[in-house]
Amino acid sequence: MEVSVADILIDLIGTGCVIIVFAYVVTRTRFFADILDKQFSLKNQIILILLFGALSIYGTYGGIELSSGAIANIRDLSPMVAGLVGGPVIGLGVGLIGGIHRYFLGGLTCLPCALATVIAGLTGGVIYKLRKGEFPTVWQAALFAAVFESFHMGLVLLIARPYAEALAVVKEVSLPMIAANAAGIAIFAFIIRNLITERRTAAEKDRYRRELERREYEMETARGIQQSFLPESPPQVEGFELAALSLPAREVGGDFYDFIPISQDKWGIVIADVSGKGVPAALFMALSRTLVRANVMADLTASEAIQRANHLISQDARSGMFVTLFYAVLDSRRKRLNYVNAGHNPPLLLKGSAGNVILLEAKGIALGVMDDIDLEERELELASNDMVTLYTDGVTEAINGKEEQFGQERLIEAVARSNNLPAQGLINRIKEEVTAFAQGQPQFDDFTLVILKAT
Repeated sequence: MEVSVADILIDLIGTGCVIIVFAYVVTRTRFFADILDKQFSLKNQIILILLFGALSIYGTYGGIELSSGAIANIRDLSPMVAGLVGGPVIGLGVGLIGGIHRYFLGGLTCLPCALATVIAGLTGGVIYKLRKGEFPTVWQAALFAAVFESFHMGLVLLIARPYAEALAVVKEVSLPMIAANAAGIAIFAFIIRNLITERRTAAEKDRYRRELERREYEMETARGIQQSFLPESPPQVEGFELAALSLPAREVGGDFYDFIPISQDKWGIVIADVSGKGVPAALFMALSRTLVRANVMADLTASEAIQRANHLISQDARSGMFVTLFYAVLDSRRKRLNYVNAGHNPPLLLKGSAGNVILLEAKGIALGVMDDIDLEERELELASNDMVTLYTDGVTEAINGKEEQFGQERLIEAVARSNNLPAQGLINRIKEEVTAFAQGQPQFDDFTLVILKAT
């Protein structure tokens, strides 16, 4: 019976489709995933050899018998793929199953075709070794199949006899077999490459998720450590109310405040803002806070203490960072406040009797800018119901949806309306007004408030 090249090609493509569908299912199994991960075991190698060996046999039966008795088929497809996926052992095992089966079917080309099937698996395994287990691209796999099937045809011409009949077989089957095997392995390669990409993407997502969780844990730990630097609660000072709030714009921030016991009747009050945000600002904040605390001593004035702290801070400020700071010494017995301002926002003094707001300004520059600085020290008498509001620029520079800042004027108005509030009540009011003004906009900068009220 005469069979056309078109009939051979159509029949081989149909067989290839069945193999590819089955292969798609196989590639989604656990043992196949282990092979891709280079986790070889005796069990998964045997399973892969048997399954792909069965596919190789089906590739023979799914072929089409020619008038010469030869069979046009895609038997070599399975061992080639098995070798490319699992290496020489698996490729050779699959090739032996398909090759031995083909040999016992007999016919003119039984020996060269059986040898070709064995060599197909072994060659795929050698390529696996040369590529160090990396599966080839689609076009590389297709080229491999085309070259190998050409070799297969050459082997038939070299071994099969009589030569004239072997030549007739090769002329009849070479083109459809080369095309079908190349197309089949290309589709197979496409499926496997997609699977590898999916697995890599999933692995990268998993690594990213774990890294994100680790970073979140570290940042939460850093936040806890930084929060431990801040006072747990304001001290109880006779004749005064104290309240404070600090909200970092990120997990950690550069703002800090402190209440430092100096003597029985004296407390140091600090509010500061480190340039920048995030972890660098938090580290510089920890350094600055430590050095300020270490230099606040009973026998030093406010200006002397901060000048000494600046000297040490500037020696470590190699990153170009600096810190603005307002420092005051509260004498609770005499109701007196001595203060210096190192480039910080001037606090607001609300006079309880008159209800007007005064800026507590004093000459000075930020700490860490230069080694020696001059700080103007001022003194203030506090009367009953006087209230001092210390803040960082995260309060006044909060923005709304129109890119407008809350500003110092709005803060002054909020303070001016609050002479009847306790210290914590004023903090709550300022926070509420800033939040309402921002209209849900993300926090732009660290937000810190300290309130001192004379009772």
